[in-house]
Amino acid sequence: MPRSFTPISLAPVLVFDSGMGGLSIVQSLRHACPQLEINYVADNAACPYGLKDDAWLIERILSVLHTCLAQAPASALVLACNTASTLVLEQLRAVLAVPIIGVVPAIKPAAQISQNRCFALLATPATIRRPYTDALIASFAADCEVVRLGAADLVPLAEAKLAGHPIKPQALMQSLQPLLLHPHLDTVVLGCTHFPLLLSELSSLAPHWQWVDSGAAVARRTLEVLALHYTYPQIPMQKGGHVWFTDTQSGQARAQLAACSQAYALHLHHHLIPEVTLDSLESSF
Repeated sequence: MPRSFTPISLAPVLVFDSGMGGLSIVQSLRHACPQLEINYVADNAACPYGLKDDAWLIERILSVLHTCLAQAPASALVLACNTASTLVLEQLRAVLAVPIIGVVPAIKPAAQISQNRCFALLATPATIRRPYTDALIASFAADCEVVRLGAADLVPLAEAKLAGHPIKPQALMQSLQPLLLHPHLDTVVLGCTHFPLLLSELSSLAPHWQWVDSGAAVARRTLEVLALHYTYPQIPMQKGGHVWFTDTQSGQARAQLAACSQAYALHLHHHLIPEVTLDSLESSF
């Protein structure tokens, strides 16, 4: 059963991702509620998650979030990572005393708008093979052909774009090649929060496709959860926020995070090094 939680007055919303891809969710939250105070956690030391072992990821995610929430309480947690949400969402809800909003592939909207009943799921290799993803397709797209493509190489490209580096069309073309050859495809689900950061480049390669992501839906759901659990005077309306990150070893990583944070009205904060193991986490509940 999910744990009960105590509302924390004026605590910011915490957005979590393996790297900076979750800033696409921050962007959607900013659009929906410009004054919402947001803290951001990037586990960039372990990015990308999509190629990691499931058991290792479960321990890692629980450890990082438990440590961060102990330092900075939150009114809600947005798990802005499809790989993490499709793996550990229910475990987090069972042990963390905070409302949690997951980000999962936008299978239902894609099925609703695909005229040819054929769409692609562009995501990390981990997300496309999850039972959670299988269940979404069975529930909402059983009458569609769903082409799954793991494209972990798009994650560093999105991070590079955020750091100000140009993106070569050839690199994107190589990733999309299996989809570009499909004759009936008309819609693509961006099933990783990094991928909407490349939307302008991706759509220029295939302008005839419809591109779908979960950002707007996650933002709406987050505001619904805040309204459900908190009175409006308790909801923080200060804009701003801070960024925590797990890799501070290279000046490049710090500079990249600082640039990204500035672009999204967040402020660089001290680094976070998780010290809580899965065993000690479980023993504390």
